[in-house]
Amino acid sequence: MSTTTAVQEHLIGGRWRPSQDGTTFERIDPFTGSPVTTAAAGGRAEAHAAVDAAAAAFPAWSQTPAAERRGLLEASADLLDERAPAIAQTMVEECGGTFGWGMFNCQLAAGMLRAAAGLADAVDREEEIESGVPGLEARAVRQPAGVVVGMAPWNAPVILATRAVAAPLAFGNTVVFKASEKCPRVHAAVVGALADAGLPAGAINLVCHSPRAAPEVADALIAHPAVRRVNFTGSTRVGRIIAVKCAEHLKPSVLELGGKAPMVVLADADLDAAAAAASFGAFMNSGQICMSTERIVAEAPVADALASKLAARAAALITGDPRDEGTMLGPLIDDAGRTRVLELLEDARAKGAAVLVGGEDRDNNVIAPAVVAGVTDEMRLYAEESFGPVVAVIAAADAADAVRLANDSPYGLAAAVFTADERAGLDVARRIESGICHVNGSTVHDEPPMPFGGVKASGWGRFGGTAALHEFTDLRWITVQRGERQYPI
Repeated sequence: MSTTTAVQEHLIGGRWRPSQDGTTFERIDPFTGSPVTTAAAGGRAEAHAAVDAAAAAFPAWSQTPAAERRGLLEASADLLDERAPAIAQTMVEECGGTFGWGMFNCQLAAGMLRAAAGLADAVDREEEIESGVPGLEARAVRQPAGVVVGMAPWNAPVILATRAVAAPLAFGNTVVFKASEKCPRVHAAVVGALADAGLPAGAINLVCHSPRAAPEVADALIAHPAVRRVNFTGSTRVGRIIAVKCAEHLKPSVLELGGKAPMVVLADADLDAAAAAASFGAFMNSGQICMSTERIVAEAPVADALASKLAARAAALITGDPRDEGTMLGPLIDDAGRTRVLELLEDARAKGAAVLVGGEDRDNNVIAPAVVAGVTDEMRLYAEESFGPVVAVIAAADAADAVRLANDSPYGLAAAVFTADERAGLDVARRIESGICHVNGSTVHDEPPMPFGGVKASGWGRFGGTAALHEFTDLRWITVQRGERQYPI
C-alpha cells in the first residue's frame, strides 16, 4: 500500500489524503468477483487541489538541475524494482493479469524511468540558428511546459502509468496523474515509488475516482488554467472526448488509443515463426493490449496452414485463475469485456466464419483463446477491436491485396510483416498505415527509447525517447542583437 490506511488515498502536494467529502469506492477482482480495493472517490475538488499543488511546485522543480532530476528518477526505478513482487500481486487482484505479467510490467516500467532519467538534460540543449540579420544571434531553446496531466488505463498499468509521468518529470514538468478506477492501488504504487524516492511535494500528484466520476475528474483536470499538456492512453471513444476537451482549452495532447493490429504473412514466410509471434501477439494478457494482433492477413497459399499452426498453439495455452503458477491467460477485465468478445464470436459464426479453436466461456470472465478463419468485412470481428483473446485470419490474394486489407481499418497503431525477403518486408511495412511496424516480429513490442504512437483513429503524438521531448516541452526562439541594427522607420 502507498498509504498508512486501509483506504487507497490521493497524493496531493506531498500528502496522502482522503477525499474532501470522505467518499470511497470498491474495486472488484475480475476473477473472484470479490472486493479487493477500497479507494478514495475524488471529484472536482481533488482535481483542482492536485493541479494547484503541481502548479505551486513547478517553479522549483523546473529549475532543479538535470543531474538531480536524473538521480531521483533512477532512485524511483530502484524502488519499483524492489517493490515489484508486491505490485505484481496487486495487479493479479485488481486487473486479473498473471503474476508474471505484473513482474514484466514492473521491469519495463523501471527501464522507462531510467531511460527518461538519461534524457533529463535534453531540455537544456540549445540549437543555434543562422540569422540573415547582421549581428543577430538566434537560438532554439526548449523549456518545461508546466503542469502535465497523465491518464492511463488498467491493461498494462505499471508500464502505462510510468510512461505517462516519466518523461514529463524528467524534462522539469510537474504532473497530476489520474488513476484508473480499475486499478487504483497499482497506479498509486507507481506514484508512491516516485514520491518515496524523494521527489519534492507537488511534483507528482495522484487523484483517484469512482467509475461514475471519471468524466467529471477528467474535465476538471483539463479545464484547469494551470494545465499545459495532457496525455491519455485508452479507448478511441474516450480519446475523442479528451481531444475535444483539450481543443476547447487549446491544450496540446498526446493520445495513444485503440488498435486493430494486422500481421501480414507473405507466402515465403517461416510459418512456425509467424505462428509463434501471432500466438504471443494475439493472446498475451488475454488479448488486452493495445498492440495485440487482432488480424492475421496471410497470402492465400499459406493462410490455412498458418491458421492450423496457430490453432494448435492456442489450444495448448492454459487459462484460469491468475493466482495459479501454471496459468498463462487470466480473465478479461470485467463482464462487459467478456460479453463483447462472445458477441463478436457469435456474429462471426452466424455470418459463416469458422472458429477453429477456443471461444468457450469458462466463467469468471475467462474465455478460451480463439482462432477464427474465413473472416470477411461483413463481420464485426473484421473491424471492431476485440480487446480479448481472439484473432481473425483473413486470406489475401497477394502482397498488394494484403496491404489493402491491413489498411482497411480506422486504426493504425501497430503492425507486423513476416517474409523471408527482408527487402520485400520493409517495402510492405512502409505501405502499411501504422505508427509502428515490425518485420518478422510480433505486433506486441515496446522499448523505452522508441517513438511509440499511432495514426488515424489510434491517436497522435509520440511517447518514448527524444520524441517525448517534442511533446512535453515548449520550443522557443530567443535572440540577442549585437551591435547596431538599422530599422526602416
